[in-house]
Amino acid sequence: MRKLLFGFVYTALALCANIAAADTAALEALREGDMKKLVFHADPRPVSDGEFMLADGAGTGTLADYRGKYVLLNFWATWCAPCRKEMPMLSALQDEFGGDAFEVVTLATGRNSPVGIQKFFDEIGVTNLPRHQDPKQAIARDMGVLGLPITVLIDPEGNEIARLQGDADWNSESAKSILAAILDTAPEG
Repeated sequence: MRKLLFGFVYTALALCANIAAADTAALEALREGDMKKLVFHADPRPVSDGEFMLADGAGTGTLADYRGKYVLLNFWATWCAPCRKEMPMLSALQDEFGGDAFEVVTLATGRNSPVGIQKFFDEIGVTNLPRHQDPKQAIARDMGVLGLPITVLIDPEGNEIARLQGDADWNSESAKSILAAILDTAPEG
């Protein structure tokens, strides 16, 4: 009986792994243009459990605060020219997809004053994204962020499932198709 139980559990785990691989393959097939830089991981990776500063000195938060939804986490800085180009597109994604199942989270990494961050957002017309800060780059370091911008896709369990290095056209049909496919497979909450 014990062997039968172990056999059943092993088969179930293998089936789940194959389903995940098939889902990843389907998502990879949707990548076109800049989205070809979006790399899906074979196995989910843990994210940092470090604290970051919430906007306007409202305390601290962690990535665990977003558990239960997909998160598109963008590491950026006020001095980053590609970030200036990319941020309005991330804002548009939040408008289109944001809600109970998905959120765009921005994390200014390094020396970025709250006043500078607000000025940056005002200049590009972004009002719907968080102005969180990682001033000592602790979270960026924990997550192996080298260069900016870096965008990480986090699943509802709080694991990194994909990463894109550099800026991208987040307004593209490819980006929207990928997110729509991910959210369509998300369990109802």
